[in-house]
Formats: sequence, structure tokens, C-alpha cells
Amino acid sequence: MRKRTRTLLGSLAVAAVVSLTPTAGAIADTYWQCVPFARLISGIQIFGDARTWWNQAIGKYETGFTPRAGAVLCFKPTQRMKLGHVAVVSQVLTDRIVQITHANWSPIEGSRGKIEKDVTLVDVSPGGDWSQVKVWYDPSRDLGGSTYPTYGFIYPDAQARRVANSGLNTAENTALAMAQTAANQMATAVRPGAGPLHMLSQVVDSTDQIGALIAAATRGDSKPAQ
Repeated sequence: MRKRTRTLLGSLAVAAVVSLTPTAGAIADTYWQCVPFARLISGIQIFGDARTWWNQAIGKYETGFTPRAGAVLCFKPTQRMKLGHVAVVSQVLTDRIVQITHANWSPIEGSRGKIEKDVTLVDVSPGGDWSQVKVWYDPSRDLGGSTYPTYGFIYPDAQARRVANSGLNTAENTALAMAQTAANQMATAVRPGAGPLHMLSQVVDSTDQIGALIAAATRGDSKPAQ
């Protein structure tokens, strides 16, 4: 019952975000492709397959090989990932480790098209230039075994940041209102004494174990946030 409730709350939150996205009509309520999600939260206005973003960005946006919060990391296509991939940097933890937020990477509860927030990505390139990375893989609860080649980072300009902030603020407020209504109805039965906002935060904030430990260390906490 608890697992079903958490899934429902997560679906409500994501559905609210999807309903406010221009591409929502072609996407099921809880299914996200990496490209429209990265465009929504970064504000970078590039369209087309992820593998085309790097070349499209040249001359339009600043690009480089150093991670910054809000930048989009562009993955090169591989035999198993023919369309490439894009992910948004949430925060830089060390010179070789960042957290990213992205969509349609790990299968979550057996389903693809899910959003993963603040999960770990590690630079494993010999030269430390982020040209090869490993990414958190939810089914194993650890970094995945594969190494992925990347082009580099696309940095949002001032206009992109305004677009991202405007879209996310509206979406988050709507999602919060919808999910809180559902949580108010079920919180007592599912977890006596737990507030609905606490339940919602557990659904939405799915920080992985590696990232949580590193983030706690960089904040100087005595233990990672639960």
C-alpha cells in the first residue's frame, strides 16, 4: 500500500509538470524523453535528437568541458544509445563528480521515461576533461558498469535561465498543490504522524546514496541527509 501511494504521488507531481509543457500532448503523463525534459529545466532552446544538440549549440550558446550548475551535458551516440542523451547538471560536488537531473535513463520500478533528480555522474576520462563518464543506475543502486563518451557542456545564457526559472516555478507550484491534496487524503492511513509535505519530499527528492554522501561531506554535515 505504501509503495502504491508513493507511486501515485509521484505520478501526480510529474503529470502536473507535463501538463504545462508544450510537448505534453505527445507524451504520456508519466513518460519523459531526455530532450524535452532537459530543454524544460535548462531553458536551452535546442530541438531534435540529443545527438544533434552539441553541433546545434555551437555559435548559439557557450560550450565547454567544465561542469557548471544548469549546464547540459551532451552524450555521444553509442551502439546501444543511438540517439545520444542529454542531462542537466544540478550541482558540482568535486572536480570529477557532479549531480545531474535527467529523464529516461534508469528503469524505475520496471518502467522507463522516469525523472531522476540529483543523481551522481563521475568523470572517468584519462585527461579529466569529462569526455568519458559513468552514471548512477538505479536498479543496481550504484554507478552503472558502462562508460559513456560525451561531447561536453552547453551553458545556458541569461534568456535560457529566465525561461527555465519561469517554467519550473509555475510547474512546481501546480505539482505541489495537486500532490499535497492527494497526500492530505492519504497521509494518515499510510504513515500515521507523517505530514503530507514530508511524504511529498520523499517522492520528489530521490538523491542517490553516493551523491548524498559527497554532498553531506562538502556541506560539512556529520551525516548525509536522509
